Amino acid sequence: MPKIADIEDTPNPNAVKFVLKDRLTWGTARSFNSADSAAGDPLAAKLFAIPHVVNVYYMDKWITVTQDGAADWPSLLREVAMPIREAEAAEKPEQTTADSFDDEPRLAAIRKLLDEQVRPALVSDGGDLQIVGLDGNVLTIRYFGACGSCPSSLAGTLSAIGNLARTIEPDIEVEVV
Repeated sequence: MPKIADIEDTPNPNAVKFVLKDRLTWGTARSFNSADSAAGDPLAAKLFAIPHVVNVYYMDKWITVTQDGAADWPSLLREVAMPIREAEAAEKPEQTTADSFDDEPRLAAIRKLLDEQVRPALVSDGGDLQIVGLDGNVLTIRYFGACGSCPSSLAGTLSAIGNLARTIEPDIEVEVV
């Protein structure tokens, strides 16, 4: 059972990040934006059973829970903490394999740049991003966790991602799905 080491505010006022002492996963991110999508995940399903929870995102030793904005955080935190504490810690896999991407060179360069300069900040704020693809000059990304509904992600961070991508390819445009 994971113990909660810390509870952190995020730039998104509707999301809170729980830092854990034990791992929930080993490098695998899990993202749920509805109770239906969480049906196969015991922890996420229990969190969605709590009124006002609208998004659950977790990876390794942290979990971000987003509410609809109608709940009082101090009360909601107590409710949300219970299933997190009751969750099963993940066993270390016997063998791990690194993700391999068969990216074209420009997408590989963009991915490396975002992994080094953007994702660490998003993860520290309780969120993350995924590169969905590069079609022509349109880079498509998806935000997760606290970043999914945060005005900062949807404006400032998106602009920064576009500026970074344009250092590799000047005509790149960035879209969020």
